[in-house]
Amino acid sequence: MTFNFSMQAIDHIINSAAKSNYMSAGQINVPIVFRGPNGAAAGVGAQHSQCYAAWFAHVPGLKVLAPYSSEDARGLLKAAIRDPDPVVFLENELLYGESFPVSDEVLDSSFALPIGKAKIEREGKDVTITAFSKMVGYALQAAEILSKEGISAEVINLRSIRPLDRAAINASVRKTNRLVTLEEGFPQHGVGAEICMSVVEESFEYLDAPIERIAGADVPMPYAANLERLAVPQIEDIVRA
Repeated sequence: MTFNFSMQAIDHIINSAAKSNYMSAGQINVPIVFRGPNGAAAGVGAQHSQCYAAWFAHVPGLKVLAPYSSEDARGLLKAAIRDPDPVVFLENELLYGESFPVSDEVLDSSFALPIGKAKIEREGKDVTITAFSKMVGYALQAAEILSKEGISAEVINLRSIRPLDRAAINASVRKTNRLVTLEEGFPQHGVGAEICMSVVEESFEYLDAPIERIAGADVPMPYAANLERLAVPQIEDIVRA
């Protein structure tokens, strides 16, 4: 129903599913997919509005996927089911009601996406924006606004949080020389923090400006709608950064 309830199973996911292959010296696979709505919904308060991408991506032995579009959801879920290891599949409740264009290739029964590969949703040359799940849509809208101001933003849909496509991120930053990371989860120890470190380690000399990190506010999610909006990244925050 919501990934917040995965807390009731966190021992099974992290201590059993994630570790069994390693502790059995590769003799035991755990081919299981944990899927459900992740992130902030709307008006459901602090206990039902968390992003678990960083939580689960912290753990070796788990793969963590976060689809944005219908193409992502179909291709990644098939890959997750076929994978011999445990996969945490983080959907977004607010995206369930959105429609996306789907090609004949995506509808083909053989279609699947590789785990660990990001997708460049929009090419650009002035700044790289990394995002996943619902925030990809926000990044694309921000890129459209920025284009009217003469700024060409490249938007990367991460798709896979663990493994993270560091090669695609660094290649983009080496082209644009600027980076904005975007997520709706908490900032401390977040996905954006890991991306920032990857770029500092591998592409620091290519940066023409400090990395900007956009994340949810470092507070439990408020219930009041006006405060909730302030606690979640908005399109104007991306444009400003």
